[in-house]
Amino acid sequence: MNGETTTGGGSPPVRVCVLGSGSSGNCTWIECGEDAILVDAGFSAKRTLRTLRDCGLDERKLRAVCITHDHGDHTKGVARLHALLGIPVYANTGTARAVKNVPADCWKCFVTGNPFSVGPFSLFPFALPHDAYEPVGYRISCGGVRIGIATDLGMATTLVRGMLRGCRLLVLEANHDEEMVRLADRTWQLKQRILGNQGHLSNRAAAALAAEVAGDTLETVVLAHLSRDCNREDLALETVRDGLAAHGLGRIAVLAARADEPILVRV
Repeated sequence: MNGETTTGGGSPPVRVCVLGSGSSGNCTWIECGEDAILVDAGFSAKRTLRTLRDCGLDERKLRAVCITHDHGDHTKGVARLHALLGIPVYANTGTARAVKNVPADCWKCFVTGNPFSVGPFSLFPFALPHDAYEPVGYRISCGGVRIGIATDLGMATTLVRGMLRGCRLLVLEANHDEEMVRLADRTWQLKQRILGNQGHLSNRAAAALAAEVAGDTLETVVLAHLSRDCNREDLALETVRDGLAAHGLGRIAVLAARADEPILVRV
């Protein structure tokens, strides 16, 4: 596991574990005392449960899976996790309709922009600009802590900036370096998709967004969804750390989630 970082105190204790993040799958565990949720389930159920156990996380605490959008790298394990654990899956109607081969009775549909609760968690789903049916990010409050998750978005809108302010921890996309995308051996159409307003957030854009929403509360940024071909972990970390430092925010810890190695943070 890619280390364990402590960012503060809290009662009940809050832990966030990004089980993995990238084009091969995305899944984040958020635990508050004796309750937990998953945001996305982009790995097989077998891998997800094995990773939880390897990290010392108890799947019996799980109360729900909350989906951001319908793409397979965020939904692959949904049906099997529901079957094995009997937990509900939360999504908006557009996402639920777009995800295939998932039983209709597993869904609990919310309206984007309307908060809802799961156990001790208060979740506020907000719209993101991404090329999916009805993509959202989440602002999640529990144990006196606010966490923001925005892992697939092409640009930071006014709404996104407003929703991410006041968070102690952000799981934030830093998908690519713009120059690496331009030089990559990829089609022009794919490059346009990645760089477009409904594509993915660059390192530079992630740095600007983190600096703008940091305020006095932000302690940790976990960079997510790094591209294998158009980014490097060291480059993403350097870009975001330098961007924060330029605004006098060098106190904020910046970590990188990996595709195949969990990272656990005590919030």
